[in-house]
Amino acid sequence: MNPVDNALAASFLIFSFMGTGSSFLAFAIMAEKRKIERLEYGHKSLYFLGGLAEGTETIAFLVLICLLPSYFAVMAYLFGVICWITTVTRIYAGYCTLR
Repeated sequence: MNPVDNALAASFLIFSFMGTGSSFLAFAIMAEKRKIERLEYGHKSLYFLGGLAEGTETIAFLVLICLLPSYFAVMAYLFGVICWITTVTRIYAGYCTLR
């Protein structure tokens, strides 16, 4: 692998991860402040909204880039876009829920 060739893809991926993480935590904070209790959330310590890129998908992606490192850039951009779809849908769903 050539780090120079993959640096932009890796940066985009890290930036995309920050979007999913911050949208997750922002909704949890706002839901707690508003004392939102819904059965769909179950007995969890954090309120959360689902999305395309969650824990299982992220682990599968990490396994894939370890198994197929020559496709890192393509997979990083693809998964980054999936993360941004998740971020946008979480923001919209959070807005609708908190409205």
